[in-house]
Amino acid sequence: MSAAPESAPVVREGTSAARESTFAGLRGQLHEAAAAFAGGPDALEGILLGMVDDVDRAVREPLEIFPVCHHSPASALAMARRLREKRPKVVYLELCEDMAPLLTELRNCRLPVAVQAFASEMDGFPPEWAPLSVVAPITEASAEYQAIAYALDTPDVELVLVDRSSDHVFQWDSRGRSAPEAAGDGPDGNGTTADATAADEDATETALHGEAVGVEIGDLRPRFAELEEHLLRHGKVRHWSEWWHQYVELPLGDGDHDTYRQVMFLIGSLFRRLAPGDPSRVRVDEDRERYMWTRMREHLAATGTDPEDCLYVCGAFHAASRVEEFGVAGSGAYEISPRSATVWQHGLIPSSHAAIEAQFGLAAGSVSIAATEWAKSLRRTRVRPYRLAGQDGARRSRAKQTAVPAAGPEQPAATDRLSGFLGRTPALDPLDEAELLGWCVDIVSAARRAGYLASTADAIAVFETSILLAGMRDRARPTPYDFQDAAVTCIEKDAVPGRRDVRRLVEIMMGGDRVGRVGYDSLPPLARDVHDRLEPLGLKLQQRGVRRALLDMASRPELRDCSDVLWMLRRLLPRGAARTVMGERALGERSIQESWDLALGTHQRALIELGYEGVSIEQVLEQRLRRAAHAPRATAATVLEAVEDAALYLGGGRRLADELGTRALAVLASERSVDGAPEVLRRVRRLLAHYRTSEPVLPPWIESFVKAGYAHYCTLLPTAFTDEDATTGQVAAMLGFLFGMEGLALSLGCDRAQLELAVAQSHPGDPSKTALLWAAQVQLGTLSREELRARCAELLANPLVVPAYPRYLSGFVHALEPVPGLADVVVEAVSNAFGRLPDAVLLPWLPTLIGTLRAGAADLAPLLVREAGRIFPARLAALDAWVPPWRAPAPVPVRRAARAAGQAADVRRGAALAPAHPAAFDALADLLGCTEGWAPAGAVGPAGAALLTAHPATCDAVADLLGCTEGWAPAGPPAAPAGAALTVRHPGSATALEALLAGG
Repeated sequence: MSAAPESAPVVREGTSAARESTFAGLRGQLHEAAAAFAGGPDALEGILLGMVDDVDRAVREPLEIFPVCHHSPASALAMARRLREKRPKVVYLELCEDMAPLLTELRNCRLPVAVQAFASEMDGFPPEWAPLSVVAPITEASAEYQAIAYALDTPDVELVLVDRSSDHVFQWDSRGRSAPEAAGDGPDGNGTTADATAADEDATETALHGEAVGVEIGDLRPRFAELEEHLLRHGKVRHWSEWWHQYVELPLGDGDHDTYRQVMFLIGSLFRRLAPGDPSRVRVDEDRERYMWTRMREHLAATGTDPEDCLYVCGAFHAASRVEEFGVAGSGAYEISPRSATVWQHGLIPSSHAAIEAQFGLAAGSVSIAATEWAKSLRRTRVRPYRLAGQDGARRSRAKQTAVPAAGPEQPAATDRLSGFLGRTPALDPLDEAELLGWCVDIVSAARRAGYLASTADAIAVFETSILLAGMRDRARPTPYDFQDAAVTCIEKDAVPGRRDVRRLVEIMMGGDRVGRVGYDSLPPLARDVHDRLEPLGLKLQQRGVRRALLDMASRPELRDCSDVLWMLRRLLPRGAARTVMGERALGERSIQESWDLALGTHQRALIELGYEGVSIEQVLEQRLRRAAHAPRATAATVLEAVEDAALYLGGGRRLADELGTRALAVLASERSVDGAPEVLRRVRRLLAHYRTSEPVLPPWIESFVKAGYAHYCTLLPTAFTDEDATTGQVAAMLGFLFGMEGLALSLGCDRAQLELAVAQSHPGDPSKTALLWAAQVQLGTLSREELRARCAELLANPLVVPAYPRYLSGFVHALEPVPGLADVVVEAVSNAFGRLPDAVLLPWLPTLIGTLRAGAADLAPLLVREAGRIFPARLAALDAWVPPWRAPAPVPVRRAARAAGQAADVRRGAALAPAHPAAFDALADLLGCTEGWAPAGAVGPAGAALLTAHPATCDAVADLLGCTEGWAPAGPPAAPAGAALTVRHPGSATALEALLAGG
């Protein structure tokens, strides 16, 4: 193990005699230890003596440095003590300097909360970083909160934030690391893995900070992985949080001020000297220290404040700094770079113990345990902590108020407290049986409520196991971590019956995941406006949890405004913040009754961040719709979605919808692919239906869109049929647009020949697209339905094509989008396949057919099912005798001559009726043009040939009726009686006519 290289010269540390006089004994002990372990002076001695130099330099600095560890009860307790002793006039705090105006709003909140800097519109940063967010979580059991409360509530005390601004956080971020690492303050930024996987938590709880970069005071965790592993192994603990609690928190909890400072300086120096030499990380750390010392010197020079009246609160890691700018007498001349032109918004967002643990890589439950230890330390030491006046949710302290000493004379020089602390055997706290018994009873009760079969025997087992584990780890008093391990061992068997496991139950019992809340007065204007507009609901929406809202707009018309707000919040906020139980909003539709589940208190952070984007939700929604429409990767489908949302949520004016519609027209003209064709088709259909029912005339933009889309998709159609990347559904959507919008497009001046030419130029090779092309040809009239059926029959008859038949069927099903009238043909094609193919062929490709239809045509299957229900019998008993329509025998055409012969036979059988009904026969003779009248009684009627010659017009009419198309014989000397040629050529017709007219 070797020391990390120093990147900057060490600053002045005073005389060597002074250093030797303060830590001479410790130096000698470390020198001997290094010689004993390493066999002589080497790098180990340099590290150990260098740590002493770091401690000595920090202790002798005129501006008192107070090293802290974030969320450490020992640091908070020592801070409260020191503030009441020293009473500093200026408190320098390691926190982003641009967050200072927000700190006064903490008194309107319930801790824990996080101070946030947010930027959605950037200038000077890559667009893919958006949005930028920096958070600094604050809990009551933290040293920085004690310093903030003291400075804000004590007259004539100034609080100065000296850390880099939020803009510099991202200026220095190379984006090659994770967000907490880039901030340089989170435990995950030290190159080590997180302590442990977070317990089973609600996603909303652990994501309260989102993807924000965390800024934390007191980054105190070894960045040398081998060192952390060594400490955990020899400390007999599972993770870093437990090691810190056992070996730092408890020993320093009752220590004096000098001991606390020197131990924290030593730990910070150790972790710093053993940190890996990552140049980018070292540069960020040193730049932060230069930044802070430069700001402090600037403030001291501007105000003339005596450094002895100041207190510098920073992480112990940065307290052991070795940069030239260290100290009020630093020799460096560091120049702070200007901020970018990005406009930052600042506010407070709710935080929680789980969110802090998840973002900064702490062990699950460690922050809750720290809060419990903080309360116990206050009761034990009777120290009166600082709390902001009027702090929401702050509990009244029961600690005895001690006299506040006035600022005394200058403190004497610090003495060596490290030697005694390091050489002292750790004091073993006696076993508190009452506390441990209470824990055991509580965890068994909680486990039974969670579904575990826990009993009194389990409580006894947990008690004994906790003592056993503590003894194995050289602890006389079980810690909360020992108790947690014992509870898991004794209660949690083979399965978790409920939502929470035993480890999570222990965390809840030890304090739970306390969630903060931002007060109404500290909310941005947009959030306050939302709460004001939802006031008629009569719900406490700032509280966490789900609230049920019932809106009856018929009896209470004023609730329509609340409904509009809720629908916009549903569109803007994460899922679950505003969820509809009953009610729907679509184009042209409004519900008269609605039911909502609202969790605005749980999603308070998302609502607050909306306030960074505008002063009203209408403004934010309009900005987001414009941003989506003008995004570099916006498609016609996404722009049409923005148009639909504008008409849906911002109704009352078409200004924005017309503007976005014009943008959709421009985007469609620039597209060279058909990826968004299905979505374009669905949205254009909805918009057309909406405008046709709600507007007297169509908006000009949608007419232009239909006209341009018709020409656009006609141009792309031949290429899409042959493009392997274009799916069958996309091509079907193009045809659906062309056929569905054809009437409107033709009325606007489009030419149908363009579509016919595009279809004629399409030559697909894919079976599904081929079937789609056939359907388009049927719709255009270039292919008959009989020819389509014949082609399907040829496919089934060809053994080489049968394996690809499911893909043809997929194409036919997709064809129902542009040509829904082909549903009967598709049902016939599927039925023929099932009826004709043997099982050996049908069963192998049946899964392929089902998978193809489910993946590519799930939304069109209902149309197919309805058509099948219309064709097939409704009852099983009728199925055996049922004949499909396409297999029913076609009616045989009866020749007119045969039909006439049958009629003649009927006349012969009814000839006896003629004398009895002369009027009927006169009418028939007039109809046929017979004017000769009735023949005398007993006379033989004229032959059929004579009748034909005498009545040529009647003969023509009868010939047409009987299907005779030969015409009359040419004129000339008759070789036979008149009409004989016609009689010879059509004997059947002549016989039928003769029988009809003469009854013989």
